[in-house]
Amino acid sequence: MTLRGSSPGAQGRGTARRDHPHGRGGAPATAVRDGALATAVSVVLCTGLVVLGGMAASAHLAVLAGVGLVGAAAVAVGSRRDRWSGPADRVTLGRTVLVGGSATVVVLALLGDLPPRSWWLLALAAPAALLDAVDGAVARRTGTATAAGARLDMEVDAALLLVLSVALGPVVGWWVLGVGLMRYAFVVAGRLRPRLRQPLPYSLFRRAVAAAQAAVLVTALVPVVPVPLAATACAAALALLAVSFGRDVAALERRGRAGG
Repeated sequence: MTLRGSSPGAQGRGTARRDHPHGRGGAPATAVRDGALATAVSVVLCTGLVVLGGMAASAHLAVLAGVGLVGAAAVAVGSRRDRWSGPADRVTLGRTVLVGGSATVVVLALLGDLPPRSWWLLALAAPAALLDAVDGAVARRTGTATAAGARLDMEVDAALLLVLSVALGPVVGWWVLGVGLMRYAFVVAGRLRPRLRQPLPYSLFRRAVAAAQAAVLVTALVPVVPVPLAATACAAALALLAVSFGRDVAALERRGRAGG
């Protein structure tokens, strides 16, 4: 998991970037198919969650949140110039479906139809977090790592953290949104300050801190974990994330000044 912009050193699928093995000319249009399939599965999952729970009053908002998230990822994949997606992209799209289902459960919780921490949410969020280590491994093993796939992976990582931090807001305090919003704040800052859009070198500390965020948030969502312990863990994760981002901002600023 990574939480920065499109820097080569910060990608979750390794720094090597190759075009897909079919080349641009003869590649099948798998991206549209895979994106459509992910969206269809998301519709079934999110609708099933509200139907099985008997929560019809707020069903439309909850389903829209989940399917909308997956639909955005599907559009990103389907709009690729070569219209190709590989095995790692399919794993990432599968993660997106789980994140979309998590978003549906979170909306239901915010509307009072479910408790803020439920086993339903944990059953979706935990595999979504664990699969983050799978798509990168699949990309490297099959020789299909691409910059587009790494960007998709990064966006799904960020979406998962945002969904989980929103879920934990009513439990530990809304300050936990800092975990989910920090990456987006970095992107906005980069729009305003070009220095922050420079590539970042590989950093083991950055990767370790980023990977820890989802682990901490998922653990804090376990219903039997005491709230004070969950809050302490989230506060520590947020502090580490702030340090990680602060280090990168300082490094980019120094590089920008050195380059004139």
